[in-house]
Amino acid sequence: MSQTLPKPALKREFLPFTLQDVRLAIPARCFQSSVFRSLAYFFFDIGIITLLYWITYQINQAWFFPLFWFMQGTMFWSLFVVGHDCGHGSFSRYRWLNNLIGHLSHTPILVPFHGWRISHRTHHANTGNIDTDESWYPVTETQYNNMAWYEKLARFQLILFVYPLYLFRRSPNKQGSHFMPESPLFRPSERWQVLTSTVCCTFMLGLLIGVGISYGFWFLFNYYIMPYIVFVVWLDLVTFLHHTENDIPWYRGQDWYFLKGALSTIDRNYGIFNPIHHQIGTHVAHHIFITIPHYHLQEATEAIRPVLGDYYRVSKEPIFRSLWRSYRNCHFVSDQGSKIFYRKN
Repeated sequence: MSQTLPKPALKREFLPFTLQDVRLAIPARCFQSSVFRSLAYFFFDIGIITLLYWITYQINQAWFFPLFWFMQGTMFWSLFVVGHDCGHGSFSRYRWLNNLIGHLSHTPILVPFHGWRISHRTHHANTGNIDTDESWYPVTETQYNNMAWYEKLARFQLILFVYPLYLFRRSPNKQGSHFMPESPLFRPSERWQVLTSTVCCTFMLGLLIGVGISYGFWFLFNYYIMPYIVFVVWLDLVTFLHHTENDIPWYRGQDWYFLKGALSTIDRNYGIFNPIHHQIGTHVAHHIFITIPHYHLQEATEAIRPVLGDYYRVSKEPIFRSLWRSYRNCHFVSDQGSKIFYRKN
């Protein structure tokens, strides 16, 4: 009679430094937010968005609209990043102000602030964990082979357009919606917050429908729909590249712990867009300490690089070259093992 042998226990590997070691390397001022400075970024973004609308309305020429779509969509993305800081509490020390500016930043671009904030909190608490991460985590080889054609289409072909679908349906093998208070994403105590954000987005959607009825579909198309699509492309591009790379490790089981997972990301250089979208490409330090305001991330990164050593990942490769390489080579991870990497189909 054959006997099934137990699987050997996975051995946890520890980093040669601790979270406290990393924190002590960062100047204390990097953890301090400035209400004035944070609000200045918010109002600057709003000002640029308003100016672009005014200029485009004055010109009102077909040749100018594609340029406007790109510029305004980029500013929508910048506004999202302001709300991103609000969600992390790095915008200010005042929760009411973070919630207010978060809604003012996210509602116009149809992002439910609290629903996204809570989901994003889960992502940061579980980054790099193949079993519990929330967004842009890899599927296993078996899951990949069992995916329907439309799931593969959305996940691997339409990677720059999937964010609205994620808000409604979450990631593969996850249940719930960012708009529904009863979603398993949320605790019972958070449901009124989620409902508030959903109502805000509903009013915004109603406003857009009203604009379309009053001014016509092509007005709405040129002044909102196309900039919104550019915003979605920016968001999916940046978040995909934050966590999708051949040499970024993923962990399962007891081999994962917070700091190891937080280092499963990579800093990227977006050139002239770095100051426009508030240094969102400076992502490693942000994942370790989410309360550092975006305007201190570069200083914090330089401070922790000597501590992290080879565990710090940064890419100076052109963005679209990185996108193409990851798109072609990062499809799934192994069904087994505790430290695993993306593999190509």
